[in-house]
Amino acid sequence: MFQLKAKLLYNKRIKGNYLQCVLQVPKIAKEAQPGQFVNLKLSNNTEPLLRRPFSIHRVGQEPKTRDTIEILYEVVGPGTEIFAQKKTGEYLDVLGPLGSGFSVLGTCYPVLVAGGMGAAPLIFLAETIITRSQGQKVTRKPLVLIGAKTKKQILCEKEFKELGCDVKIATDDGSRGFQGKVTALLKKVLPGTRYPVPGTTIYACGPKPMLKEISRLSQRYDIPAQLSLDEHMACGIGACLGCVVKTKAGFQRACKDGPVFKAEEIIW
Repeated sequence: MFQLKAKLLYNKRIKGNYLQCVLQVPKIAKEAQPGQFVNLKLSNNTEPLLRRPFSIHRVGQEPKTRDTIEILYEVVGPGTEIFAQKKTGEYLDVLGPLGSGFSVLGTCYPVLVAGGMGAAPLIFLAETIITRSQGQKVTRKPLVLIGAKTKKQILCEKEFKELGCDVKIATDDGSRGFQGKVTALLKKVLPGTRYPVPGTTIYACGPKPMLKEISRLSQRYDIPAQLSLDEHMACGIGACLGCVVKTKAGFQRACKDGPVFKAEEIIW
């Protein structure tokens, strides 16, 4: 973990209240793993008093950008509103990389499930899976299921497709793709022959009800699942105990022991 001053290379709105920023922070970019996050200090004033956690959306892949990390975020309150006003060339105080991320060892058939903003850390994961698939155990391109309330809230579809992923969409209102929850779409594709149970691993990030249902499905079909929990975090380093998760091993800290947990470990 590092505490550094990161230069903001750009901070732009991609659609609606969704923005994407790039931070030049070489040490964090070098060490970051999919599923980890950074904690940003967004103001020197008392509002917001606490740092804000943001998933690492991706790490620069080209030689000129390998010292950068990207963050995808939604403006939902005072903290992210301040973030949205930050300009190119400003410096932000960053802690990271933080937390325990996804493991892709032994994955043969990866299924990524994103609910809303849960798509943010899964791009980095998909890139990592595809990179490691060169001559390794990942034998099928990732299947990505993206869920949103409406078609206007679908995130990262283009990015996943550019990586070569097989992408399917679910919207609550049926305005795009499968009509219904993304977990209903997952239930529909899991028993299929294209992605047989042996060797399949589910990776998911999104709202807690979605993750709870994925945990249930993973047990029903005996498919391992790794879930990134979106808990309220304060310190980001496990000191304040403000983000505990009830597990079979007792209460664990989402910011330190997670945010990624094995589905069978969590007590809902």
